[in-house]
Amino acid sequence: MTQQRLAGRPPTRPTAASIRTLVRDLAYVQWDPVSIVAPSHLLSLWARLGAFRPSDLERLLWKEKSLFLHWTPMASIVATEDYPLYRSLMRRYPASLSHSWGSHRTRARKFLASRVGLRKKLLDGLRSGPRRLGEFEEHRRAKKSDVDWAPTSDVAQMLYHLTMSGDVMVVGHAGNQNLWGLTETFLPASVDRTELSESEFERAAAQRAIRVLGTATPTEITHHFVRGRYEHLGKTLASLEEEGTIRRVRVEELGARDERYVHASDVDRLDDLEGAEWEPRLSLLPPFDNLLASTARTSRLFGFEYVREQFLPKERRRFGTYVLPILWGDRLIGRIDPRLDRASGELVIQSVHAEPRAPTDPEVAARIGETIDRLAEFVGARAATYTGRVPPAWRRSLR
Repeated sequence: MTQQRLAGRPPTRPTAASIRTLVRDLAYVQWDPVSIVAPSHLLSLWARLGAFRPSDLERLLWKEKSLFLHWTPMASIVATEDYPLYRSLMRRYPASLSHSWGSHRTRARKFLASRVGLRKKLLDGLRSGPRRLGEFEEHRRAKKSDVDWAPTSDVAQMLYHLTMSGDVMVVGHAGNQNLWGLTETFLPASVDRTELSESEFERAAAQRAIRVLGTATPTEITHHFVRGRYEHLGKTLASLEEEGTIRRVRVEELGARDERYVHASDVDRLDDLEGAEWEPRLSLLPPFDNLLASTARTSRLFGFEYVREQFLPKERRRFGTYVLPILWGDRLIGRIDPRLDRASGELVIQSVHAEPRAPTDPEVAARIGETIDRLAEFVGARAATYTGRVPPAWRRSLR
């Protein structure tokens, strides 16, 4: 939790610098504009920073450009200081897609080879300034959807590939629609464009993943950062271990077959987790939070089965539509199903569920209620109201 910035006290007055540092420490924050409560990326930042100003994030992305949007492969906020890592992948795309992507690499090559003219048209068009997807003539003629993250036209697919190759990037937003522009025009000349070899990239990325996760298996490294982009991870980890940069550790509760690594610079911090400096925090996590990126890891480490039920038919949903897990210290103890009712100005808590063996003491219940109230304030609601089931042990504080 410490490495995920979900323990200890959050900053008293989070600033733009707090946001920039947090994104750098987490490596990425997944971007998702769906606003049943608030966009997932805003909730991930709020869970760690408290009541920051979203306008500060906008400034960092579009004005200062110390953060930018990139597909990793999901749309994510990343640190511009990490540009050399992404540039290594961009320069080698689509060859930089590992075999874990299946046929995507082959399909990307075929698509790019068969649409050379479209690529040139889009790049030439963007030389006159940024455009939304619907402003490309070729998209308007064949469009099926204006949703950028569901590329149903050749233009939308080409913009995705051009982003992955580093030729274009998202340079702003018009509502929930991306504004696409040329990377060479948008990124300042001062941005580090060091060219990393494939080996240098893998060494840097694997270390970042291990540090962010605290401890990690090779599978967890591959899935977390940078997802599915390692071709020689086993060799890379062996080299880092041989030189003492990373070390193997074993979590007794996970069994003898659990192969896990920790960064050498974090070994001493493992002892701190048992000491008086450890300060648990209660947090509400959005569906695409970094801690939930791998539901398999969440299940293995926390015994918490999480399904993003917004993608299921209504009749198959067990806990709700936009379910936020409740984190207490190093345990996921429950979940809430909130919805922001913009007409009434209320954050409607449609249900609260406690995990088996969740704490029942009044202090934890009170913290849950206080955190929900802070969430309501952050999203601009005048109050939180409870309209559905609440665990009996927590009911006194959640009403």
